[in-house]
Amino acid sequence: MIRIGIILGSTRPTRRGPQIAQWVLDSASRRGDAEFELIDLREHLLPHLEEAAPPMFGPSAHEHTRAWAERIAPFDGFVVVTPEYNGGVPGVLKNAIDHLCAEWADKAVGFVSYGVHGGARAVVQLRTVCGTLGMADVSYQVAISLLTDFENHTTFTPRDHHVAALNKTLDQLIAWSGALAPLRACTDTTLVDSCGADHGHDQRFPARNR
Repeated sequence: MIRIGIILGSTRPTRRGPQIAQWVLDSASRRGDAEFELIDLREHLLPHLEEAAPPMFGPSAHEHTRAWAERIAPFDGFVVVTPEYNGGVPGVLKNAIDHLCAEWADKAVGFVSYGVHGGARAVVQLRTVCGTLGMADVSYQVAISLLTDFENHTTFTPRDHHVAALNKTLDQLIAWSGALAPLRACTDTTLVDSCGADHGHDQRFPARNR
């Protein structure tokens, strides 16, 4: 069965993300067409990228990076639950993405964002990043307002349009995750554009071990 990881992309002490991520997990788990699991970045507190070489060049020398790679590799697709900080992607989420390369490739990704303006600008940036890593970002997304979608500004209260948007996002995500399975099963080397390299030309990296 298809496995989908729900990435909680904030580590702030006062974050609103856990409520939203749990809603996504509870809603998704009732579907029956995929397995879903929460991935909390608080459980993988990676330092600011200190790798000696880009992740495309092989396993890291650091245990924390190898553990993060092992956590991500088994999944076929992801839902990224992200806030918007100052008009962009949270640094901790971008850092976690940049620590890996092959573990992201040929997988589908959908977005559930939140912020004063629904987190839309963070998702715009994430679509570019994920596309560069060879991920297929689905068109539907869920946008949650911190001003109108939290009761007393503390408790997330999903509305009918949030439920509908999440269902459409998951429909696309699961379909695309299945469609990309032949590419993930490939054992040959894969051509990618950059994957964190400091070079302008194409690079090759070994396909992931599954």
